Amino acid sequence: MKYYLYVLAGACSFGLLSTFVKKAYESGFHVGDVVGSQNLFGVLMMWILVLVTSKSARGNSSTTTKYRVSPRQALTLMAVGTTSGLTGILYYAALQYISASFAIILLFQFTWMGILLEAIMERKLPAKDKLISLFILFVGIIMASGYLKGGHETPSWLGIILGLLSALTYALFIAFSGKVSSDVAPITRSAIMQSGSLILVMLVFPPHFLFNGSLHEELLPWALLLAFFGVVIPPLFFAIGVPRIGGGMATIMSAAELPTAVIMSFVVLNESVNGLQWLGIIVTMFGIALPELMKRSKRLLLN
Repeated sequence: MKYYLYVLAGACSFGLLSTFVKKAYESGFHVGDVVGSQNLFGVLMMWILVLVTSKSARGNSSTTTKYRVSPRQALTLMAVGTTSGLTGILYYAALQYISASFAIILLFQFTWMGILLEAIMERKLPAKDKLISLFILFVGIIMASGYLKGGHETPSWLGIILGLLSALTYALFIAFSGKVSSDVAPITRSAIMQSGSLILVMLVFPPHFLFNGSLHEELLPWALLLAFFGVVIPPLFFAIGVPRIGGGMATIMSAAELPTAVIMSFVVLNESVNGLQWLGIIVTMFGIALPELMKRSKRLLLN
């Protein structure tokens, strides 16, 4: 059960990010500042954690070996990490062209993309409980997004493409993060993956924020919050939980990001959330819990 909670907590951490990003945008910062500073400070935090945990593990040979990686493993993990960086770049860029409510619908297409990826990789059809849960999640996500309220302008095709690409890269990250070098300590795996993400982000958005005084203004607090909840917690918790529960179930559990994002926007940003959206949150949470509920009911019937 604890591994489900790890993935759930990682997803909820992702759900906090949109609120922090909006606050950073309100302060006058742009995509490059936000994504770049988030990844830089996140990677620094991750490597500090690696140093602390590996130092405490010295003396235990079986534990110490988990912190060692070969050059090939490191390159593979960094390649997987680029999908995390791409998700942030694409999603934050999409928000420049389409509304947040529509963007989150596009991002959450990762649910069916993730189930499809798992089916392709394992060469078998998804289980019945996953398909039912996926349908419920889709309904709940549409309701919770607020897009059914109407009155939305015709969205930009560029925004749609960017949003769908962010969903694909997110699904790829979830699918591969638990399969690559699973014998390496999760904290080390996460640090290396996020290092790959940082390199990609710095290539796309050169770190001007380091020299133009942005960090001395209001960027630093948002960068630290985004780094902790966007770079440190989710990859680390996914690295711990995904190998234990599987990519398909992790994809379903990750839908908890949406209710978190809606609740944060209501509490912190004072955005209006109507009854249909609250109902959508409830439906989404039910969809997340359904596979586990079905498993438990089967066990009771068998016993």
